[in-house]
Amino acid sequence: MQRDSAGTSRMIRVAVVEDDHEIRELVADYLGRDGFEVAAYPNGGAFDKGMSAFRPDVVVLDLMMPGEDGLSICRRISPSVPVLVLSAKGEELDRIIGLEVGADDYLPKPCNPRELVARIRAVLRRRDRMPPAPAPAAPVASTAVEGGTLGSDREILVFDGWTLDVDGHCLSDASQREVPLSSGEFALLTAFVRRPHRVLSRDQLLDWTRGDASDAFDRAIDVQLSRLRKKLADRGARGLIKTIRGDGYLFSAEVRRLRKSAP
Repeated sequence: MQRDSAGTSRMIRVAVVEDDHEIRELVADYLGRDGFEVAAYPNGGAFDKGMSAFRPDVVVLDLMMPGEDGLSICRRISPSVPVLVLSAKGEELDRIIGLEVGADDYLPKPCNPRELVARIRAVLRRRDRMPPAPAPAAPVASTAVEGGTLGSDREILVFDGWTLDVDGHCLSDASQREVPLSSGEFALLTAFVRRPHRVLSRDQLLDWTRGDASDAFDRAIDVQLSRLRKKLADRGARGLIKTIRGDGYLFSAEVRRLRKSAP
């Protein structure tokens, strides 16, 4: 279940974009029986027409479709809504390309329906119930608290003038401009900022950010780390995530944990 802006529980909404009628109906039917609210679309045009009214929490997206392909759709809707690519193109290079354009996860066809459900839930856990269109973060006026947040307070982490609102799923640069991140990138940055000045191995990062959805050949961490470094550098924050050869990675900035009462 998800909660809307009024705090009311509702079913998780999944949009399935797949041109193959049989696969589309099978996936939609299985997800519906598993407790999701599902809308299925045969192409990008139909998806665009229905998206604003349906407002999906996650999109299950085929890559090879007539007209606009899945990569193009993923590129323009991420990171506003998490995307799980479900495609017959299962080679590692295809997976990396999908992740590079903003997909949160990639599952080759044919797949076990139970794994598809597990991956969807993992993507939503990493997104931490991010609203479809987050508002830019306002400057934080808070008081520092040792050890992080207490009670119902929101977790807000500040480093080098940047603000990471963990509960609001929002990163703002030193000029208080929002930096768009995919759910995977956001989870990765959160793992680093919560553990500054510690060497973190790739296996630790995979476990903290991908959990049960990870596997021994998963290149998502490498792709997301490269994209995260570039997004930080593009806003003037270079060298925050250092590579420790043979051991892993280290977040080098000083971090303050702030307390801000939840609305």
